[in-house]
Amino acid sequence: MPATDRDDPAADPEAQRRHPYLFRAVTRRRKPRLRRTDITVTDEAAVKRAVKAASLGNAMEWFDFGIYAYLAVTLGHVFFPSGNDTVQLLSSFATFAVAFLVRPLGGMVFGPMGDRLGRKKVLALTMILMAVGTFAIGLIPSYASIGFWAPALLVFFRMLQGFSTGGEYGGASTFIAEYAPDRRRGYFGSFLEFGTLAGYVAAAGLVTALTTWLGSDTMEAWGWRVPFLVAGPLGLVGLYLRLRLDETPAFQKLENESARASEAADTVETTTKGDLAKIFREQWPTLILCIALVGAYNITDYMLLSYMPTYLSDELGYSETHGLLILLAVMVLLMLVITQVGRLSDHFGRKPVLMAGMLGFLLLSLPAFLLIGRGGVPAITAGMLMLGLSLVCMLGTMSAALPALFPTDVRYGSLSVGYNLSASLFGGTTPLVITALIGATGSNLMPAYYAMGAALVGVIAVACMKETARQPLEGSPPSVETPEEAAELVMSRAPEPRF
Repeated sequence: MPATDRDDPAADPEAQRRHPYLFRAVTRRRKPRLRRTDITVTDEAAVKRAVKAASLGNAMEWFDFGIYAYLAVTLGHVFFPSGNDTVQLLSSFATFAVAFLVRPLGGMVFGPMGDRLGRKKVLALTMILMAVGTFAIGLIPSYASIGFWAPALLVFFRMLQGFSTGGEYGGASTFIAEYAPDRRRGYFGSFLEFGTLAGYVAAAGLVTALTTWLGSDTMEAWGWRVPFLVAGPLGLVGLYLRLRLDETPAFQKLENESARASEAADTVETTTKGDLAKIFREQWPTLILCIALVGAYNITDYMLLSYMPTYLSDELGYSETHGLLILLAVMVLLMLVITQVGRLSDHFGRKPVLMAGMLGFLLLSLPAFLLIGRGGVPAITAGMLMLGLSLVCMLGTMSAALPALFPTDVRYGSLSVGYNLSASLFGGTTPLVITALIGATGSNLMPAYYAMGAALVGVIAVACMKETARQPLEGSPPSVETPEEAAELVMSRAPEPRF
C-alpha cells in the first residue's frame, strides 16, 4: 500500500471497521472539532473605535502626503533653481517619489515589529514620525534663502515621511481586518480608504481655499507653509486616538498561544532580519501576487488622486484651482459610495468587485482621457468620474482583500513588505513617469496607456487570487458578531450524529 494510503484513515474500510475508536481519534486530532471558545465574538463598540482610530490616522497620513502632491508646482518654484518650468516640476515630482523609495525600508522595519510587539504600538509610532516630517517641511527656508540646503532638507523630511508611511497601510488594514467580523470585513475595511479619500479631500480643499484667498504669488511666498504646519496638531489627535485602543483579538490570541508555547524564549529573541527571511522564504508566491495587485491599484490611484490636478494645469493649461475643484467633487462622490462598495464585496466576493475596477481602467481609460482632453467642465468631470468609479471598486475592496492573503503571525510584516515594494516601484513614481512620457512622446494620452497597462496586470492578478470574503483570516479563529452566530457556526461544523 502506498504511503499516501497509509496516511489516510479512510483508505482501508476493513481497518476502520475493526478499530472505529482509533480512527475516530486520528480524525479528531487531524481536524479538531470547532469549539465555542475558539470563536471570537466581536464587541461592536470596540470594532467601531478601532475602525475610527485607524481610519482617522490614515486620513491624517494621507492629508500630509496629499499636501505635497497638490502643491507640487509651487514647491518646484520654492525649492529648486529658477529656469525651465518642466525641469522644476520634474524635480518636485522626483522629490515626491523619493519618499516612496524609502517606503520598503519602513515596511521592512515596522512590519515585522508589528508582528512581534503588536499593531497598536507601531501604528502610534508611524503617526508621530509622519507628523514630525510634515510639520518640519513647513519650516524649511526657500532655495532663495539657503540655496542647496533647501532641497536637501526637503528630501530628508520627505524620506522621513516615506519611512513612516511604510508601516502605515499594512498596519492600519491589518488592524481593521483583525477586529472586524468575518462577514463584514469588506464593509469595515472600506472605511480605511474612506479615510484616505478624506485626507486627500482635506488637503485639496485647504490648498484650493488658500490659493483662492491668497493668490499664487502669496502662496509661493509663504502660504504654502500653512497646510504643512497644520499637520502637527492633527498628528497629536491621531496619536491620542491610537493610544486609546486595545490590541486586536487575533494578535492577543496569537500572543497568548506564543507565551504558553515551549519556545516562547526563542520568540522573544527573534530578530527583524530573521522575520524578513521567513517572510521571503515562506510567503514569496503570495508576495508576488500582492505586489501585482498593489502595483495596478497604486498606479491608477496616484494617477487620479495625486497627478490629475497637475495634468490639468501643466499639460492642458487649466488653472490649478480649476483642476482641484473638479477633483474635489469627484472624491466627495467616491466617499459617498465607498462603504457601499465594501458591502458589495462582502456579499458578492472580493474578486468580482476588484475585477470590475481593473476592467474599468482597462476599457475606459482611453475614452476618459479623450473626454478630459476636449476641455470644458462637463467633459472633464465625466472623464474623471469614469476613472473614479473604476477606482472606487478597488478602494472599497483592497483593504479587506490584501490582509487576508497572509497568515496572522506574519500578516503585518508580509503586507507591509509587499505593499511598499510595489508602491515604491509603481505608485510614487507614477507622476514622474507620466510627466516624462508626455515630455518624450508629446502625447497627452500617455496617462491612459500607462493606466491600461497597469490594469491588464491587475486583471491577471485578480484572476489568480483566492476568494476570501466571509471567511476567517488565515491563522486566526472565526470572528462573528453575536453569541448566537457563534453557536450556529459550532453546530454547522459539528459532525452528524450516528445511530
